[in-house]
Order: sequence, then structure tokens, then C-alpha cells
Amino acid sequence: MNLKKIGITLLLLPTTYLLASCTNNKTTTTTTQEDKEIKINNYGREVTVTHIPENVITIGPNASELFVALGLEDKIIGNALDNHSRGPLPEYEKGYAKIPELTYGSPTREAVLSSGADFIYGIDWEFGEEGLNIDELNDYGITTYLNSAHTIDQVFQEIEDLGMIFDIKEEASNLIEDQSKRLERVQASIDWEPVSVLVYDSGNNGVFTASQKNFETRLIEASGGVNIFSDLTEKDWVTVSAEEVLSRNPEVIIIHDYDAQSAEEKIAELKNDPVLNQVKAVKDEAFVVISLESALPGPRTAYIVETLSKAFEKVGNN
Repeated sequence: MNLKKIGITLLLLPTTYLLASCTNNKTTTTTTQEDKEIKINNYGREVTVTHIPENVITIGPNASELFVALGLEDKIIGNALDNHSRGPLPEYEKGYAKIPELTYGSPTREAVLSSGADFIYGIDWEFGEEGLNIDELNDYGITTYLNSAHTIDQVFQEIEDLGMIFDIKEEASNLIEDQSKRLERVQASIDWEPVSVLVYDSGNNGVFTASQKNFETRLIEASGGVNIFSDLTEKDWVTVSAEEVLSRNPEVIIIHDYDAQSAEEKIAELKNDPVLNQVKAVKDEAFVVISLESALPGPRTAYIVETLSKAFEKVGNN
């Protein structure tokens, strides 16, 4: 596959095109002028917003950074999941520092329901049977918008939706335009065949890695690489054996840096494993360390594509 031909949807494309090309997971927005309600299709679930939210919880450092990027940090009364962060990008540090912490890890039901929040923007894995109950949140007057993008276009749609909800359409459009232009520049620079890539999140009892469905695979593809497990499509994250990794022999390994285990410790695990230390990327020490929030859908899309493409270029043109 020639990744130079991958298209990035630009802000300049008309809305009718965006809606016509949407998948079942892509959001669309309509406004009822009579009662001023905003109705949004948030990945198949209708979200109704009757007023601009004033007390927001963000779940996930990527969600918090997006609010900072849009100038909405003062709306946040608490965030969660900073255990998945190594700190904000420099341009977001000042705004991020204003955000109160609700919980360091996953948000608890009690903390959320007693917070006084009227809106949540949060990563999807924190909701459901083992997480927060969206119906219960709604009963408490808390509107929930899921951060669940699996494509770059869907990230842009989430930004556009937040622009509608918070009446900051211009700011949202400007962010999308900036991201789009930066992604286009990367695409124009790719002059190598796709390099083979393994995502190494953790290594206990096998290798925990990203599948074809995972948003990180879109970032890899946009950067001039290909996920060696792009044939696995059932779940976002999968556990595979060391032997399977060796059989696919990636040229580059992306290391997720977050929480208790450091990137250095993960690299040591790879080098000390009798099977994984035979992989080309391990032998060549072709590791790209990124903080986990950089692989999550949010305002770092262009930043991480730029970062990965520089690493892939060294291997692809070697």
C-alpha cells in the first residue's frame, strides 16, 4: 500500500461531503432552531444539549488537552486518568495546570455524581458494565459525550461537535484546519515504503498491542508505517505471543510510556526476552517512545504523526 496516497479530510470539504461519507461510528450534528436544542449523533447514541455546559469533567489526558486547545479549560471542574499521562505538551501546560483533579486514575461513580458536573467528555473505555453508567449520569443531569474516534476524520468530527456544544465554532474550525495542514505536509514528505511496526503497550503474559481497529493504527499509517497486526480486527487491543511477534518481525517498535512501568523498563523486557530479543527492531534498537496520551484521539494527532514519521523515515530510507 502506498501511504502517500492516503487522504486526509480537510476542513475545506463541505459538510454535505462529511455527512455523506460517514460510517456508522461517525458523528453528525443537527440543530433544532425552534427550541435551540443541539442534537448530536455520538457514535450511534443521540446526545441532546439544551444549554452551554458550565461544569465539565474530562476523562483522559487527551480529552483534557483538547479542552485546553479549544480554550475551554475554565469549564473543567475535574479531570481523571492522569495516570495515563506523562504531562501535557508545552503549548498546553499553562491551561492544563488550571484543571482540578477529580481522580488520578479511573473516575469513581461517587466522585462523578457528587461533583456537580453537567457534562462529561471522556474516553469510551471508562463507560459501560465496569465503568460509569451513561443512563444513570443522565438521570443526575449529566450529559455524556464519548471520545471514541477510530479515524482521524472522527477526531475532527468530535472537535466540530464540541465547537457546536460550547458555541466556539471558529476555534474548533481553526484547530481542525491547523491539524489538517500539518498532516498534509507529512503526507507530502513520505518517500519510503511503509515500515512494519509493533505497538508495545505492555508485556505481561504475552504482548499487549494495538489491532487494526485501534486509532493508533491510523496514526501509524498516516506516518508512513503499517501495523504488523492490522489483520486483527475484533477488538481495539489484543494480546499476542512473543513467537507471533517474531514471525512478523517488525522494523520499528512503538513503546507506550505511562503509569508505573517506565519506557526504559519495557525496553529492558524486550531485550531480555529470549524470543523478542531476536526481533529486528530490538536488535536494531529501533524504539520510538511516546506517552500514551499521544496515541489517543485528541489534539496531538498532527504532533504524533510528525514524530512517528521522522522515526519511520530513518528506517524506511536506510
